[in-house]
Amino acid sequence: MSCYLCLATCVYLSDVTREAFNDDAIVQPIQPYQARKVYVCPGCESRIDPGVGHLVVVPAGAPDLRRHWHRGCWFKEQRRMGSVGGG
Repeated sequence: MSCYLCLATCVYLSDVTREAFNDDAIVQPIQPYQARKVYVCPGCESRIDPGVGHLVVVPAGAPDLRRHWHRGCWFKEQRRMGSVGGG
C-alpha cells in the first residue's frame, strides 16, 4: 500500500472498518527494519515513520481494509471494542 493511498484512507475509522475489525483479524508485527514507508495510524491519526515498528491489521473478511497501527493504539482500540488479547 503506498503512502498516498494510506494517507487518504487511514485518517478516520469508518463504520465499515469498525465492523470488519469486530471479526477476526490477522495482526502482523512489522519490525523497525521492515518499516520502509510513511503510514498514518487510524487510532491516533499520527504518522508512523520509516524505521518504526508497528502492526499491520488485516480484517479476515476484508483484506482491502488493511491498516498500519502503532502497537499501543491497536491495543487501546481492542480494549475500547471489548476484545480480549488485542488481536
